[in-house]
Amino acid sequence: MKRRQFLKVAGAGAAASAIAAPAIAQSMPEVKWRLTSSFPKSLDTLYGASEVLSKAVAEATDNKFQIQAFAAGEIVPGLQALDAVTNNTVEMCHTASYYYVGKDPTFAFGTAVPFGLNARQQNAWFSYGGGNELLNDFYKKFNVYALPGGNTNCQMGGWFRKEIKTVADLQGVKMRIGGFAGQVMSKLGVVPQQIAGGDIYPALEKGTIDAAEWVGPYDDEKLGFNKVAPYYYYPGWWEGGAALHMFINTAKWEALPKAYKSILTTASALTTVDMMAKYDARNPAALKRLVGAGAQLRPFSQEILEACLKASKEVYAETSAKNPDFKKLYEAMSAFRGDEYLWFQIAEYTYDNFMIRARAANQL
Repeated sequence: MKRRQFLKVAGAGAAASAIAAPAIAQSMPEVKWRLTSSFPKSLDTLYGASEVLSKAVAEATDNKFQIQAFAAGEIVPGLQALDAVTNNTVEMCHTASYYYVGKDPTFAFGTAVPFGLNARQQNAWFSYGGGNELLNDFYKKFNVYALPGGNTNCQMGGWFRKEIKTVADLQGVKMRIGGFAGQVMSKLGVVPQQIAGGDIYPALEKGTIDAAEWVGPYDDEKLGFNKVAPYYYYPGWWEGGAALHMFINTAKWEALPKAYKSILTTASALTTVDMMAKYDARNPAALKRLVGAGAQLRPFSQEILEACLKASKEVYAETSAKNPDFKKLYEAMSAFRGDEYLWFQIAEYTYDNFMIRARAANQL
């Protein structure tokens, strides 16, 4: 009797397994995507974000969902990454949204805008201030769905062949400067140039440009800018916290199982945390090496910063007047920025300022 009962139960269990197995298999299909990056492999932190994402997704799905990363130029040039996703040449890309302000200036808000948010505020706006929703409502016009995928933290103001002491010194300077900031700088006499990361050094070396901004000490050292332009300015007021994004073809995103969407979203968030930590850990030593090799640190003067802020507000007003999408994102970001700095000035900056003074006085 017991034997018959056992066989009956075992048979029922086997039948249940036979039903469950196909359901599991269907929820974890084999998916293989290609990701094109806007960055060369030599920039291990920027390009490396694609590898961090691919590894996390593969491990979380037991290699069922594989994303193969390609560096800039291997499939398409770095500044054509968005087009490759829009046209379904690849399923996704890792890029800076503001590379595409030529299509629409609203793209700038996905990365950074002059005198905008710092890195932490940017992440807060994306996740809890409605930023992601507003951006994706805009991005769908270009057949992509976006996930935040990295942040460089506040950037440096760039490398110059000559000292820039006054606003007048900016007149006629040919400068590699990305995104919306180029329009602001042009009001001050700068001639902005949009050049991909791997092409900046030869342009600076040959004198095709007079100045260039990229990210910060760790990446700038790799690209060797200090060898051809001695003056290193700060801060990069146009990139208080420059975010990167994973742009995914809309149809490909919608076709993913719910579990894969969740895993990809989590992996993208990981790239943001990882990138910020890497830059914070690596920039100090790189800055010391650059200064030791002769780089001359210079702060932008108060005169220049105030002139740049004034020019920025003019460009914001002009662009908002003719672009409803831009106006919507600008007003949302500005309101969020006001509340964020109200809070930051109370605790964060009070603490940081004290610690900076204590360090300078050798009290730490």
